[in-house]
Amino acid sequence: MERFDVLVVGSGSGMIVASTAVEQGFQVALVEHGRMGGTCINVGCVPSKMLIYPADVAAIAKEGGKLGINATVNSVDFTNIMTRMRTLVNHDSGHQANAVEATPGLKWFKETGEFVSDYTMQIGENTITAEMIFIVSGVRVETPQIKGIENVGYLTSDTVLQLQTPPKSILIVGGGYIGMEYAHFFSSIGTKTTVLQRPNRILPEEEPEVSDMLRLVMERRVKIYTGFEALEARQDGEAKTVVARNLQDGSQREFSAETLMVATGRVPNSDILKPQKTGVKLDERGFIKVDEYLETSKKNIWAFGDAIGKKMFKHVANYEAGVAWHNAVHDHKVAMDYLVAPHAVFTHPQVASVGLTEEEAKRQRHHILVGTAVYRDTAMGGAMGHPEGFVKVIVQRETGKILGGHIIGPQASILIQEIVNAMVTEKGDFSPIARAMHIHPAMPEVVQNAFGSLQPA
Repeated sequence: MERFDVLVVGSGSGMIVASTAVEQGFQVALVEHGRMGGTCINVGCVPSKMLIYPADVAAIAKEGGKLGINATVNSVDFTNIMTRMRTLVNHDSGHQANAVEATPGLKWFKETGEFVSDYTMQIGENTITAEMIFIVSGVRVETPQIKGIENVGYLTSDTVLQLQTPPKSILIVGGGYIGMEYAHFFSSIGTKTTVLQRPNRILPEEEPEVSDMLRLVMERRVKIYTGFEALEARQDGEAKTVVARNLQDGSQREFSAETLMVATGRVPNSDILKPQKTGVKLDERGFIKVDEYLETSKKNIWAFGDAIGKKMFKHVANYEAGVAWHNAVHDHKVAMDYLVAPHAVFTHPQVASVGLTEEEAKRQRHHILVGTAVYRDTAMGGAMGHPEGFVKVIVQRETGKILGGHIIGPQASILIQEIVNAMVTEKGDFSPIARAMHIHPAMPEVVQNAFGSLQPA
């Protein structure tokens, strides 16, 4: 049996812990059976945004008419877009792999690992143990519960990156973050796009007003059907057909397209890793249970990232990595605060959120004030041709503490940062935003305006 100071399972955000541990003189084992870099670099945020940014450019060009710019998109070089994406992904993953191979004190085990007893893992022919273990094992695409789907070739957020030619039409099952981002991509490059969503709203975890506006804008180029449950899939000649049930009236309807993509969720890899064999408890979905310090039920074992099923975003996992390592090597523990964990959806328009929704704040019995401001009422909004979009903020009535911020519109993923930064100040209230001078005319004024319009909910 080979012994290490630190064992890290997963090379995504787990690499932050692995590299920090090596720098501090620990002997580290890294278990990663796939490509170095985890989901984000290989099949997640990096490659998807390499596709979505060209889609943004195409969408903006098509909207230029309202500004007096009569532009057309004559063609899309799909091969160039995909090659550019794959080149960057291969470079980043390969560069990281080379760095790991060359790092003294860091040993990379390249097969699938499985816990077999306390603090002990079997990886192929190797049995290893470590005093401190960090489980960052991520998630994988969930197999859809659709009858006949195994007989129909379909894309996932992983395999879509392998496309060689653009489909003439695509049916996307799932209207969450991934489904809507790819709906934006395909519709922007000229693919006839349809989204089938089981809940009554796309992006159901966002504020209802945000979901409604995104649907209103995207339905100009995407057919969106909500409240439909996919029941069965079949191959009809060159087309793929999905039979779906309308959950409101029970009727059934068929949807067909050249290509089918399923974006209905992800599942943890705990069934492969078997962390319960080392005393780590799982929840009913198979995600690893942790406390506010990211400690599992087993002493000296921490978990973070998608494996714990909380805020499943790369920047959150990176932040969690710092918290987990701090708590592993310091007596003074720090807690993970998910209230200030933001996220963005890179649709067109963009969506960004942090903290509680209005309904969540009310459910937690906060006395709240709510403020809203629309893009079109700012000087920059006028310069941009009055784009559709707004900012909604929720604050605690007694203290002014920011409880949530929600934005839909151009640059939402950038504008949300001002709210996030205010939330992590000592008081966490909106006074820094209210007091700060904002450049005029610039889009951040819409954020300040939202806090200037606070009213009792």
